[in-house]
Formats: sequence, C-alpha cells, structure tokens
Amino acid sequence: METDTHHSKADADAAVSLRGITKIYESGVAALGPFDLDVRRGEFVSLLGPSGCGKSTALRIIAGLMAQTSGEVCVVAQASVNPVRQSIGFVFQEPTLMPWASVRDNVGLPLQLARMSRDEANAKINQVLSQVDLSEFAEVYPRELSGGMKMRVSLARALVTDPEILLMDEPFAALDEITRFRLNNDLLDLWRKLRKTVIFVTHSVFESVYLSERVVVMTQRPGRIGEEFQINAPLTRSEDFRTSAEYAAQCRNVSVALARASGERPGR
Repeated sequence: METDTHHSKADADAAVSLRGITKIYESGVAALGPFDLDVRRGEFVSLLGPSGCGKSTALRIIAGLMAQTSGEVCVVAQASVNPVRQSIGFVFQEPTLMPWASVRDNVGLPLQLARMSRDEANAKINQVLSQVDLSEFAEVYPRELSGGMKMRVSLARALVTDPEILLMDEPFAALDEITRFRLNNDLLDLWRKLRKTVIFVTHSVFESVYLSERVVVMTQRPGRIGEEFQINAPLTRSEDFRTSAEYAAQCRNVSVALARASGERPGR
C-alpha cells in the first residue's frame, strides 16, 4: 500500500513518468529496462551511463519517436489554447539543419508546418533567436555558421513552439571544450529564465554535474537506473563552481558510480 501511495505522489508532481519501460529490438537485443523514472516539472535531469546503455532510447521513447516493448509512459502536459504549442522539444546530437534554408527558416520550420501566419511566426522566431543570442544571424545559411552556432539554431528550433519539456541528446558532444563550456552556461541561463523541464543525455560526468539538479546513472545494457545524485549547488553556476572543491567532490562521486554501472572497479 505504501508503494502505491508513493507512486501516486510522484505522478502528481511529475512532468514525465516512466514505469517498467523495456525495449527489445527485433534482433533480440534488450536495450532498456525495466526502467522507472520520474522527472518533476521544471527539473533539470541528466542521464549518464556507458555507451549502449539505452540513454538515447529512453529519450526517444519519451518523445514518442520510438515505441517501448512494455511499460507505461506518461507525459503530463498543461492545457493550452495555443494550437502550435507542443509538449516536447527535441535537440538531437547533430543539428540536422536544412542547408538551403536561412537560420530564420530553419528555426521557423515547426511553425510553417503548423501553418502559422508569416508575421506571427516571425515574431516568435525573433524572440527565440534573441534568447539564444543569434538575432544578427537570422538571414545567414548553415554553411556560414560554426558548430556551436549550428547547435544554437537547433536549440532555437526546439524552443520556438514553447514546449514544456526539452529533451537533449548529447547536443554538445562534438564541440570543442571552450564552445561546450560556453553553451553549458548559456543553456543554464535559458533554463533559469524559462523553467522548462529538461532531460539531458551526456557521456560526460563533468557536464552532468555542472548542468543538473539531479544526475541519473544508468547501468550497462539493458539500461536500468543504477544510482541517482542530487547536485548540491546553487542554480546560478559559474566558473567559480566549476573550479570549486565541492564540484570536484561531486564529480568524483558520480564518476565512481559510473564505473560501477559500467562493470569496472572504481579507481582502476
């Protein structure tokens, strides 16, 4: 009886709730589960784990891009009179921009598909380009952009429909360290302002601890939750936090948990 009560309370507070999720491919490979996860409204959660543990699979199942083999997915969306508003925005590892289209047209694609008027769409596009610091590049084409700027365009496109939940699948993995740090800071600023629910997939212990309120460490395939860590740090984070003893200690704890989840002996 206590388990049911706890379950109900978690569901009431959750933007995303996964119960007993499994994914078995036609080849017979068991990729995920059973996997249970609750993410609260406005929470920033990172999924961290060894390669092939099902992090991206879990994200795609939440987004409805892939069907689970078993289990229940509940995405709790608030009622909205805006027909363009979506429950979920997705930022992929690659920007996947249309090379023949300007930044403005790439960002506005979801609004075009929703048949929003050009004037109304431009107002929304201008707003989101300002949020990701790309206003002066609205008419530029992807070939003229750096990797970091392309990822900003991808983020803007995910945000232009004002989603309640933002799913991010290793969006900064291919970027150089300086650009990655800068985008980490920009993403945190955006999250504090917009208070979206964010589920962020990463292979980086350091990135997960810097960005998140909670880090979920997944086990080897089939992925399950191994350990979870609440990150004790102020919501406003800077280079002072990144170089602090507190940050280093939390990174060590998560790193040890990741080694255990990977089947390694910590400290090897």
